[in-house]
This record gives sequence, C-alpha cells and structure tokens, in this order.
Amino acid sequence: MALDVPKFHINHRDDEAPINRKLPKELLLRIFSFLDVVSLCRCAQVSKAWNVLALDGSNWQKIDLFDFQKDVEGPIIENISRRCGGFLRNLSLRGCQSIGDGSMKTLAQLCQNVEDLNLNGCKKISDTTCSALSRHCSKLQKLVLDSCSMVTDHSLKALSDGCPNLTHVNVSWCSNITDNGVEALARGCPKLKCFISKGCKQITSRAVICLARFCNQLEVINLLGCSNIRDEAVQSLADKCQKLHYLCLSCCSALTDASLIALAQQCTNLSTLEVASCSQFTDAGFQALARSCHYLEKMDLDECVLITDATLIHLAMGCPRIEYLTLSHCELITDEGIRHLSMSPCAAENLTVLELDNCPLITDASLEHLTSCHNLQRVELYDCQLITRVGIKRLRNHLPNIKVHAYFAPVTPPPTAGASRQRYCRCCVIL
Repeated sequence: MALDVPKFHINHRDDEAPINRKLPKELLLRIFSFLDVVSLCRCAQVSKAWNVLALDGSNWQKIDLFDFQKDVEGPIIENISRRCGGFLRNLSLRGCQSIGDGSMKTLAQLCQNVEDLNLNGCKKISDTTCSALSRHCSKLQKLVLDSCSMVTDHSLKALSDGCPNLTHVNVSWCSNITDNGVEALARGCPKLKCFISKGCKQITSRAVICLARFCNQLEVINLLGCSNIRDEAVQSLADKCQKLHYLCLSCCSALTDASLIALAQQCTNLSTLEVASCSQFTDAGFQALARSCHYLEKMDLDECVLITDATLIHLAMGCPRIEYLTLSHCELITDEGIRHLSMSPCAAENLTVLELDNCPLITDASLEHLTSCHNLQRVELYDCQLITRVGIKRLRNHLPNIKVHAYFAPVTPPPTAGASRQRYCRCCVIL
C-alpha cells in the first residue's frame, strides 16, 4: 500500500503520449475517478502527468482498505487524510486492526466532509476517535463501530452532540455500551434509520423504548443477543416506528406472542423478521403476523420450538413473497406442514432457501412435496434422520440445480467375530 509514490526520473516525452495529447485532462480525471486505490497508485507511477491526475483529491472520495487490513498503519491514514482533505466522503477501514486514535484524530481534522465511515474490527479505536469525529465531522451519516471493544457510552454521547445527521449506527459487540449511551444517541440523532447492536447484552428495554420515542424514522433494527429485551420494548417499536421493514430479535428469549401481535398490528411493511431462539413464540403469534404482514420475504424461526404445522399453513396463505425460510430445530414440523407450504404461491414463485436442520419428523415425503417449488435453490437437511439418499436423489431429478446439504452418519461396523472387542482404547486403560 504505497500512497507515498516513489520518486523516479521520467522522460518528459512520456507526457506527450498520444492518450495525453488526444484526451483533455478533465476527461482523464473522470476516467481515473472510477479506479480503486491500487489502480490509482499504479497509474500514478506511469508518468508525471498521470501522477498529478491520479493523486488528485477528487479521485479519492471513496476508499476501501479492506484488502490491506492489518497491513494498514497510522501513517498511511494520515497520508490519505492529507491527500483527500475535504474530498473524502466514504472510508472503510474494516479489519484494519493497527489503526489507532491518533491517526483517526488527524483524519477527522482534515476530512471534515466524511459521511460514511466503517471502523469494523479496529480494536484500538476508543472514545477519543468518536470525540474527534463529533468535533469535526458534523456531516457524518453512517458509522460502523462493530467489534470496537474499547468504545463506551461516552462515544455515543459525543456523537449525539456533534453528529445530528447520523442515520446508520452499528455498535455490535461493543460490550461496554449500555442504555445510557443509546438514550443519548436517540435524543441527539432523530434522523436515525438503522440501529444495530448485536451482542450488546447491557442494552435493555429502556434503550429500545427511548429509540422508538425519539427516532420514529427507524427502518432497520438488529438486537441479536440483547437478552434483556421484553415485550414492552417491541410494542413501543411497533407503535412508534411503523416504517420498520427489518427486525432481528434472535436470542431475545424473554419475548412472547405479545411482541408478534404488536408487530402484526402496526408494522405491516416488515420484509425481514429474524427471531431465532425465541422459544416462547407459538402458532398464535405467527398466525397474527401472517394475517397482516404480507410483504415478508425472509423469516428465521430457528429454534422456535413451540410452532407446529399450523404456522406453515398460515404463512402459506398470508405471505406469498417468502424467499428464505429457516425452520431448523422446529421439532414439531411434519410433512403435512411442508405440503401446505409447497402448495402456496410463495413456494411456486419465490421460495429459494428452506432450512430444515434437526426436524426429526420430516421424511422423504416432504422432498416429494418440494419438487413443485421450481425456484428452490438450497435445502438444509442436517440431522433429519428420516431423510434418505433415495429421497434426495428424487428431488434432484426434478430440480437438477438445487443444492442439498445433508449428513448421513456412517454405519456402525458389525462386531468382530470370535474374540470380544476391547471396550476401551489402550490410553483409556492406562488412565
């Protein structure tokens, strides 16, 4: 990653090359604007004229350094900051673990027009970076702090004070974030449309209720693993944030059907609902959802252990757009439920992925029903003990391009004739 392009002697005739004579500099500059970081650096070494054009700040409005990851260190970010200045709008440092607060402070001071900043996995980043962004980058709209474990509530408070235009915030796996930080963010950033806080176990219903109250434009919320969320939080979201179309509540195991019923009544534009391991949800909740939420395209019901074929019957009738459906570990699902699903409009037109891992009552009859799902691309069947290779072969005969993921345990070898087998291995005997 050489942003300080090495100096070398160039024959001035190189700048008189046909392409430089025929095309105006403005057009060459426009062409360079479509190149990535590596290509720009290579072009900068072709000739003196191209060096000037390639390193022009207008070509460095959007930079993604993910391909370099750990090789990117502070001085490179400082060089970028000086090179781009006010031109920089979009910067991704995802996975750049060597980046620290010092270089980010320089970036904030020199690139005050940045709008989209991805710091996913920058583990050395702390509240100091967010304070600098708050002071200098008032135009910031999207900020990803995923896995920045040193970030605390102080960061969210600073952002709420200096970045009122924030629309997307991701603080996933920032274990020090609590209700206090989220409440400050909600009060200061009313334009928020997307809030992602996967694995933030200190976030409770109070934070979610506050988000719903002050940020009623929310469209995307991911609360995976926020196990302290209760029904009243989801009810508040449903009541205040009716533009919601993506909601992840996976592993929020305290939730009940009251949450699903509230969503059914208010959030009819839902397209994605992920509720894996919400073990208290029943057929009644999904029945209410299917009656109202006709735009659902993706549903993850992994380990919703109380649902039965009745849920599939309701989804088949009320949700014709479903493309991705996960029913893994739903142990009460049978061939009859799959039959109803396969006869539905969604199965005939849209269903592309169906996950049925650890559904012990599913047999080859289900695979026969699925032959009518012409757009089905993938089926998961791990640990479905009643599924056979013959059934999978029949399914593939009808849908030759389908990917079927299944596991068949090896057959236990028969006991050795004559002498009895040793019960333990030699190591176990010694121990």
